[in-house]
Amino acid sequence: MNKTELKKFAVTLTTQPGVYRMYDTDGKVIYVGKAKNLKNRVSSYFRDTVDSVKTMAMVKHIHSLEITITETEVDALLLESNLIKEYRPKYNILFRDDKSYPFLSLSRNDFPRLSLFRGKNKADGNYYGPYPNTGVAKRTLNLIQKIFRIRQCNDTFFRNRQRPCLQYQIKRCSAPCVGFINHQDYLKDVDLAVHLLKGNNEQVLHSLGMSMQQAAQHLDFEKAATYRNQISTLRQYHNSQHIVTDAGESDIIACTINADMACLQLFTIRGGRNLGNKSFFPVIKMGESAEDLIGTFITQYYSDSSNVIPSHIYVSHKPDESNLLESLLTKIQGSTIRIQTGNRGEKGKQLRMALHNASMTLTQRLAQGQKYTQRLEKIQQLMATDKPIERIECFDISHISGEQTVASCVVFGKEGAIKSEYRRFNIEGINKADDYAAMNQVILRRYSRRIKDQGLLPDLILIDGGKGQLAMARQAISSVQLDTKILLMGIAKGPARKPGLETLILTDGKRKIQLPPDSPVLHLLQEIRDEAHRFAITGHRQRRKKQQNHSLLDEIEGIGAKRKQQLLLYFGGLQQISGARTEELANVPGINKNLAQKIYDTLHS
Repeated sequence: MNKTELKKFAVTLTTQPGVYRMYDTDGKVIYVGKAKNLKNRVSSYFRDTVDSVKTMAMVKHIHSLEITITETEVDALLLESNLIKEYRPKYNILFRDDKSYPFLSLSRNDFPRLSLFRGKNKADGNYYGPYPNTGVAKRTLNLIQKIFRIRQCNDTFFRNRQRPCLQYQIKRCSAPCVGFINHQDYLKDVDLAVHLLKGNNEQVLHSLGMSMQQAAQHLDFEKAATYRNQISTLRQYHNSQHIVTDAGESDIIACTINADMACLQLFTIRGGRNLGNKSFFPVIKMGESAEDLIGTFITQYYSDSSNVIPSHIYVSHKPDESNLLESLLTKIQGSTIRIQTGNRGEKGKQLRMALHNASMTLTQRLAQGQKYTQRLEKIQQLMATDKPIERIECFDISHISGEQTVASCVVFGKEGAIKSEYRRFNIEGINKADDYAAMNQVILRRYSRRIKDQGLLPDLILIDGGKGQLAMARQAISSVQLDTKILLMGIAKGPARKPGLETLILTDGKRKIQLPPDSPVLHLLQEIRDEAHRFAITGHRQRRKKQQNHSLLDEIEGIGAKRKQQLLLYFGGLQQISGARTEELANVPGINKNLAQKIYDTLHS
């Protein structure tokens, strides 16, 4: 549809709340929005005069529209957030965060286990957090081990212990697995640990003090000394933590904008203590304000079930629809949530601190970006090309004696690594340890697919290797007719394989350059090369581990992970299974006579 047709379509829309999706000519979602009144909101895009230049640019790419009507504006806001996460539209604000937040997980066993957890598939148990990073979570876990000695081992390990492990020897576990602590005392320690995780430090100190006095009155001085040490350790931790507020739980969100870039800082306050902060860098696409960015962040971040919603969220810039956001979060959480600003008192001080952090972080980011851009320009000069170098893809090969060969491709853009576009390739059908053939195969597979899918092509391909690998890459891109579009560079290690002694081999293989060890351009190329190596060797290790865990049982139809485990538990190992008769195999739970015969035949063929 053209603009006139879209304008006529918008006039026919309902005045109810809902969500609208805008598509380009390829049928791809380019923008998702929500509206209290769909007709008025969508019609505003197709007026003769539009305030925002960026909105005008977006409207030019709209080919069709779809709407979804919702009962309330709150429902529309939640649906909008989910659709943005699903489609990742070009013109929406996106808060990318590939890593999930760490929690501390307390299992529901007779002797509960406290462990670090990161992910979305939560098992049955209680979870405390989230923590801003793994370091904070690990330090908290280490503190609890020191004071209360709660076990960390998995249930299988716990059930099969006959003597205490090293954790008991270094006083990090009370050894409930072998009965060195009774059930009641262990649960008492767990209860105190939970209070500590909830930030009730004074309550824990009071309880430990009372226990120490009771032990001393009963002349059990050894136990009293244990309580004294626990109090001392907790006091040291308590004094080292900066108390920022007397509120139990809250989040502080500050936003600053500079040069079409933005930084949001999220500070996590739990138990009145600042557990740390995390930075987000959304790309400003349509002239959004700090209020817009904070509003979008709150919707996307807290609609994720893995993120805890505190009772108070303090913001540097209050979103225009803060009442609607409060209603949404209250609906998700099931309890009242408040979004507030503050210019006075302790809260104002913390907001100013968060805003200062955001400003400093963004300034550093901009400075790093400028340095990065300058390095890319230097590479362009090095390659003697008029075409800007904005996208670099680097390849490396990893194997041991030619086994489980894996090739990696890492991608760097104008702002650094683009990890979502990293790829690994399992290399098959070549002679063992033939790195040249492996390089040829991965380049062919990568760019044949990119041409077919009309994907982005790099300006420069960086090869971890010398003239041989570079020649194979040149041959591969020539066969897909990209030799005139993509530049090539090999980065060969020196004889001593020391950083700083690398030789750069350019596209034709004839030009060789050796940059000074302190060259910023060399440092960037080393960073990209090392990242490709890390990604390749990690993939190779995973493939090798999978191969090592493979057995003949995996090749038998009808034997899955559960039946394989039953067989191994019943007989004790593959050798014992191989020595078993068909009748013995059929005695294993879940194994019938036909399957037992199939197992026997496979293992004796």
